[in-house]
Amino acid sequence: MALNEAESFSNYSNTTVEDKCAPGREISQVIFSVLYTVLFTAGLLMNSLAIWVFFQIPSKSNFIVYLKNTVVADLLMTLTFPFKIAIGSSFRTPGLQVFVCQVTSVVFYLTMYISIIFLGLISADRYQKAAKPFGHSGTCRPRTAKILSVTVWLCMFLLVLPNMVLHKGNSMSQNERKCSSFKTELGLKWHEMVTFVCQIIFWSNLILIVVCYFLITRELYKSYRKTRGSPRQARKVNFNVFLVLAVFFICFVPFHFARTPYTLSQTRGAYQCSTRVALFYTKESTLSLSALNACLDPLIYFFLCRSFKNMLFAKLSNCARRLPKKQNVNSRVDTAL
Repeated sequence: MALNEAESFSNYSNTTVEDKCAPGREISQVIFSVLYTVLFTAGLLMNSLAIWVFFQIPSKSNFIVYLKNTVVADLLMTLTFPFKIAIGSSFRTPGLQVFVCQVTSVVFYLTMYISIIFLGLISADRYQKAAKPFGHSGTCRPRTAKILSVTVWLCMFLLVLPNMVLHKGNSMSQNERKCSSFKTELGLKWHEMVTFVCQIIFWSNLILIVVCYFLITRELYKSYRKTRGSPRQARKVNFNVFLVLAVFFICFVPFHFARTPYTLSQTRGAYQCSTRVALFYTKESTLSLSALNACLDPLIYFFLCRSFKNMLFAKLSNCARRLPKKQNVNSRVDTAL
């Protein structure tokens, strides 16, 4: 599934009320509503904190620039979760369905693939840093990273913009749950093209990330053997490499494996009824793992970015010191009264 898939990502049933092969709506609505409520709460808190910390850190390296773009993408993704919750509830209206199809589902997938791209760029930057720790080539300048970041956002936005505008003029009925029925013929063709492009983006970045962290591990172990580094340092390298790979594989790989058979079941009527229902739940479950990325990325910031960790501890320490002062002031006021 890619941007604004044939069905709305925000629907807990991708069928009409009359469909005899529809999954159990009541059960799925409750489960996924609770799940996305938890993800929204955690994601909003963690990414708001991350933005508060990051935008007090100067963008002096490619790594910081890419991380800042990632946290912005994660926060935007998190802000789409309430619409996913509302569309599966009693608050669902045709107008809300249209807004979800045209805007929030597109933003969800837009930010998901932007996060994938920046994870790939972060991996390439980490390898360059490991291979040439004292290099100062043009590709290492923050200005280059900023230009590249703007290019990524602009290109991805232009790619998905037709998914927002190529819709029929008529509104959707109360029972209609497929965004594809709201698309024009050109919109459906564009959607197929975007799906193909997004698959290329995912698999190319998956290969890039695996190769980069394999090479990073090899370079660092060579360095530790030469300098006789401690086992503790080696374990730290293993953990950092494992963390990025684990977040990427947990959040994105299952969804992209589930996408192809699920799409075939919807577009070509493949598989039996029970299989289509199973594929629906598989797709929804793996999609929620992709949404989980908005909550797991802050772990990457904390463990891989020393500037982020130091700034976070500094801000929390300042807040902790201010709290007793305020309490002392309040107690003095009470005593005076």
